[in-house]
Amino acid sequence: MNTMHHAILASAIGSLISLASVHALAAPTLNHPEKPTYKYEKCYGVARAGRNDCFTSSNSCAGTTKEDDQRDAWIYVPAGTCGKITGGSLDPKHP
Repeated sequence: MNTMHHAILASAIGSLISLASVHALAAPTLNHPEKPTYKYEKCYGVARAGRNDCFTSSNSCAGTTKEDDQRDAWIYVPAGTCGKITGGSLDPKHP
Protein backbone atom coordinates (compact mmCIF):
# COMPACT_ATOMS: atom_id res chain seq x y z
CA MET A 1 0.00 0.00 0.00
CA ASN A 2 1.22 3.44 -0.73
CA THR A 3 1.00 6.53 1.45
CA MET A 4 -2.20 7.73 -0.25
CA HIS A 5 -3.99 4.44 0.52
CA HIS A 6 -2.83 4.62 4.16
CA ALA A 7 -4.18 8.17 4.48
CA ILE A 8 -7.55 7.21 2.99
CA LEU A 9 -7.81 4.12 5.19
CA ALA A 10 -6.85 6.08 8.32
CA SER A 11 -9.41 8.75 7.46
CA ALA A 12 -12.16 6.18 6.92
CA ILE A 13 -11.39 4.43 10.21
CA GLY A 14 -11.31 7.75 12.04
CA SER A 15 -14.69 8.70 10.57
CA LEU A 16 -16.23 5.40 11.67
CA ILE A 17 -14.90 5.80 15.21
CA SER A 18 -16.21 9.37 15.38
CA LEU A 19 -19.60 8.31 14.07
CA ALA A 20 -19.83 5.49 16.61
CA SER A 21 -18.88 7.86 19.44
CA VAL A 22 -21.52 10.42 18.43
CA HIS A 23 -24.15 7.70 18.16
CA ALA A 24 -23.26 6.33 21.60
CA LEU A 25 -23.53 9.79 23.16
CA ALA A 26 -26.85 10.54 21.46
CA ALA A 27 -28.54 7.26 22.40
CA PRO A 28 -29.93 7.26 25.95
CA THR A 29 -28.79 4.48 28.20
CA LEU A 30 -31.77 2.47 29.31
CA ASN A 31 -31.69 1.62 32.95
CA HIS A 32 -33.94 -1.21 34.01
CA PRO A 33 -33.49 -2.52 37.54
CA GLU A 34 -33.57 -6.24 38.17
CA LYS A 35 -36.79 -7.62 39.53
CA PRO A 36 -36.71 -8.26 43.25
CA THR A 37 -36.20 -11.80 44.51
CA TYR A 38 -39.16 -11.44 46.90
CA LYS A 39 -42.88 -11.37 45.98
CA TYR A 40 -43.45 -7.84 44.75
CA GLU A 41 -45.95 -5.51 43.16
CA LYS A 42 -45.56 -2.33 41.18
CA CYS A 43 -46.76 0.64 43.21
CA TYR A 44 -47.67 3.72 41.18
CA GLY A 45 -47.76 7.32 42.36
CA VAL A 46 -45.34 7.08 45.29
CA ALA A 47 -41.84 7.31 43.76
CA ARG A 48 -39.64 10.24 44.71
CA ALA A 49 -38.18 12.30 41.86
CA GLY A 50 -35.38 10.35 40.21
CA ARG A 51 -36.19 7.16 42.13
CA ASN A 52 -38.71 5.39 39.85
CA ASP A 53 -37.98 1.77 38.94
CA CYS A 54 -38.93 1.88 35.27
CA PHE A 55 -40.08 4.01 32.36
CA THR A 56 -43.20 6.17 32.29
CA SER A 57 -45.14 7.92 29.55
CA SER A 58 -42.77 10.89 29.78
CA ASN A 59 -39.37 9.17 30.14
CA SER A 60 -37.63 6.00 29.04
CA CYS A 61 -35.44 4.97 31.95
CA ALA A 62 -35.54 4.14 35.62
CA GLY A 63 -34.46 6.97 37.88
CA THR A 64 -35.50 9.74 35.50
CA THR A 65 -38.75 11.15 36.87
CA LYS A 66 -38.66 14.89 37.46
CA GLU A 67 -41.26 15.17 40.23
CA ASP A 68 -42.27 13.39 43.40
CA ASP A 69 -45.32 11.12 43.25
CA GLN A 70 -45.59 11.17 39.47
CA ARG A 71 -48.86 9.36 38.82
CA ASP A 72 -47.57 6.95 36.16
CA ALA A 73 -44.17 6.23 37.77
CA TRP A 74 -43.79 3.08 39.83
CA ILE A 75 -41.46 1.36 42.27
CA TYR A 76 -41.20 -2.26 43.37
CA VAL A 77 -42.63 -2.87 46.85
CA PRO A 78 -43.26 -6.11 48.74
CA ALA A 79 -46.58 -7.71 47.72
CA GLY A 80 -49.48 -6.36 49.76
CA THR A 81 -47.70 -3.12 50.66
CA CYS A 82 -48.82 -0.65 47.99
CA GLY A 83 -52.36 -0.27 49.32
CA LYS A 84 -50.94 0.74 52.70
CA ILE A 85 -48.96 3.65 51.24
CA THR A 86 -50.79 6.98 51.00
CA GLY A 87 -51.29 7.74 47.32
CA GLY A 88 -50.17 4.26 46.24
CA SER A 89 -52.03 2.49 43.46
CA LEU A 90 -51.59 -0.85 41.69
CA ASP A 91 -52.75 0.80 38.46
CA PRO A 92 -51.05 3.72 36.69
CA LYS A 93 -52.83 7.03 36.88
CA HIS A 94 -52.31 8.94 33.67
CA PRO A 95 -51.07 12.50 34.18
